Amino acid sequence: MKVWQYGMVKKQTNSNHFTFSSMRKYLKYRGLVLLLLSTIFFTGFSQNKVGISGDFGKIYDQSIGEKGKWYINDHCFIKATNGKWHMFGITHEEPANPREENIFAHAIADSLTQAVWIKQSFALTIAAEAPWTEHHLWAPHVVFDQGIYYMYYCVGGEKSTEYKIYLATSKNLFQWTRHPENPMIIDGYDARDPFILRLNDEWVMYYTATRPADGGNHVVMSVISNDLIHWTNKQVAFTHAKTGTYGGPTESPFVVFNNGKYYLFVCTNQPYDNTAVYESDTPYHWNIENRVGDIPAHCADVMQDSDKDWYISRAGWGRGGLYLAKLFWKK
Repeated sequence: MKVWQYGMVKKQTNSNHFTFSSMRKYLKYRGLVLLLLSTIFFTGFSQNKVGISGDFGKIYDQSIGEKGKWYINDHCFIKATNGKWHMFGITHEEPANPREENIFAHAIADSLTQAVWIKQSFALTIAAEAPWTEHHLWAPHVVFDQGIYYMYYCVGGEKSTEYKIYLATSKNLFQWTRHPENPMIIDGYDARDPFILRLNDEWVMYYTATRPADGGNHVVMSVISNDLIHWTNKQVAFTHAKTGTYGGPTESPFVVFNNGKYYLFVCTNQPYDNTAVYESDTPYHWNIENRVGDIPAHCADVMQDSDKDWYISRAGWGRGGLYLAKLFWKK
């Protein structure tokens, strides 16, 4: 662009047609053209069917009452039967130390969008000894069924190819009991980040892994259950082209049914604060080509409040807490 401008100016000067007035007109014209092109690109040609309206607003900081800075990472929200909202999540003092994440944060609010959520005692602490032999506590997800709250979470394993997902239950969201039939799932590589969706009379659990389990394509797996305890029919629900072991672009899977479609949200780590959204007609399979949104969020969860408005969260290492933004959908 600089060469072209210089050539144009030189040509005009040599032909005695160059004036400061004409240059101002040219720059004004060029600015209008660039503005028009950018507007068309981001509105008319954008493929994003899912995105955020406005900015993320901070609702919780685990550092309150602590001597140092603490982070929230993978987390979940659930509305209790009494109308209060609860958040559970990975927490640890900064800087990031994932293998030492051994406790779950717990906060409550009267509404999802409450400006400051209220910090509670830790919801769960690692049980490192037998019979549980937990190596860490990662990525809780909570659902409710027939008077019982079910919390699924990753506890690691002796090998990354044999990571375990556990279950703890509660009647009040404050006292939790590990289930005697743990583990619910054993898989690799570092199988983690469970999310559970109710589909008619069955439940589907999604979690991140690789195929093969000792390292390969980063995938989202699915299993089904009729009782939230026994899980079968292990399948690959989504395959990413990227291969590897740790991390990867299929973390924190979250599935939402809206406008007749199923949307898979996954944290890509490309960059760290990015969640990709994929669209499908079925809750059992998504194609990488059907990417319909990108949201600047790490380890996102998606919720509807009492007014049926949609929201999405973000958190992560070094991010200073937990944030919410309004979510929009395009049909």
